[in-house]
Amino acid sequence: MNTGKILTAINCSALLLSAVSCKQKTNDSPNVILVFIDDFGYGDLGCYGNTKHRTPHIDRMAEEGMRMTNFYVASGVSTPSRAALMTGCYPKRISMHVNADPTPLMSRGRQVLFPASHKGLNPSEITIAELLKEKGYATACIGKWHLGDQLPFLPTRQGFDYYYGIPYSNDMNRTTCPLPLMENEEVILAPVGHDSLTYRYTQKAIEFIRQNKNKPFFLYLPHNMTHNPLDASPAFKGKSQNGIYGDATEELDWSMGQLFKTLQEEGLDGNTLVVFTSDNGAEPIFGGSNHPLRGRKGTTYEGGFRVPCIIRWPGQIPTGRICDEVITSMDILPTLAHYCDAQLPQDRIIDGHNVSGILEGKMIQSPTEVFYFYQKQQLQAVRWGKWKYHLPLESRITGPHLPDTEPGEELLYNLDEDIAESVNLAEQYPEVTARMRTLIEQVRNDMGDWTFEGRNIRPAGIIDEPFPRLINSN
Repeated sequence: MNTGKILTAINCSALLLSAVSCKQKTNDSPNVILVFIDDFGYGDLGCYGNTKHRTPHIDRMAEEGMRMTNFYVASGVSTPSRAALMTGCYPKRISMHVNADPTPLMSRGRQVLFPASHKGLNPSEITIAELLKEKGYATACIGKWHLGDQLPFLPTRQGFDYYYGIPYSNDMNRTTCPLPLMENEEVILAPVGHDSLTYRYTQKAIEFIRQNKNKPFFLYLPHNMTHNPLDASPAFKGKSQNGIYGDATEELDWSMGQLFKTLQEEGLDGNTLVVFTSDNGAEPIFGGSNHPLRGRKGTTYEGGFRVPCIIRWPGQIPTGRICDEVITSMDILPTLAHYCDAQLPQDRIIDGHNVSGILEGKMIQSPTEVFYFYQKQQLQAVRWGKWKYHLPLESRITGPHLPDTEPGEELLYNLDEDIAESVNLAEQYPEVTARMRTLIEQVRNDMGDWTFEGRNIRPAGIIDEPFPRLINSN
């Protein structure tokens, strides 16, 4: 008997067991890629019924994962929607629902933040990046931030190890610093070309994945496209059937393909949870589609809040599933905390829920029984189960688009049967409208309304003297 060979075999077996053990441990801490498209509609992907846009990589992602049909963001516009995603809270709860800038000229009553605003996401809020960083994750934000462009509010002060992108919307050109591309806390290029953004972000995302392949990572990839002004790189411009919007969409699909290719090349595909969704509905005037939903970006109709969402994690999330349960962007933080073994903060209200059971096919019903639709500081609609109720408001805070309803009109829709919100059932179901009024009073006491101060809201971050961003200056 050759004991040397036996010992060698035993040692090799031990090494194999160790490798398996390490792999299983890695599976307990999945990599996370969260892709957030800008102004992208419910009907803009092939897997959601679009016949103009070629989106084979995202459509394949849906085949290999779970596609949501009742996924809501917490606002119909950018800044509050992103605040909700990062914190798991309604924008109203964390005072990120309106740009209440002390300078009237800068604020103009808008919901989104402008360059050199006094306001930003309060550094005391706990973001997804901060939760995962505590668990040893490498964290990066690559793309559009739009939660404050002043130093205390930048991604690098909110849990991200690395930042590369534009700190606000790509339509916010300013004479002090034309459309700035930032790396960490410095402007490295101004102006940056709109046509290069998707390509630049994709390349940086690939670099980040490769650099951190040996440890768990969290990549937040909020693209500027398809926000106006629209553009695409030369390889995609003029190639789609839907003008520049379609070109930008097809380049975003290419970007997703590059991410999946990189994951496969690095042996990370089976241990990476990928989420693809949008910050709010599309703006049809620029080419986007919210079909078959009513409304658009900036409204509290379904077309403003309900967006596409696909989640893929091989071996953990069943393939080819369609989820009709109500899931929200606020659920992402507690769900990722569950998968990454991170502790949710216990000293504050988190509005989102852990929906891992739904993703894995173990839970049938959504924990979100009621969902509230705020337009700026005004509560305008409530969803309870299959019912969607629009408050009978005499004076509506509108946003970029005026809802086509009469003042004081009470609206009730059965979304299971009427996704387009076309048949008003308010008179037929008085017991449902009565229940809605009870829910309204509850949320007014909790978060408030236009003329009601809620008891459970937290302040945004405010600085006294914001400065205009300058080239090569922080």
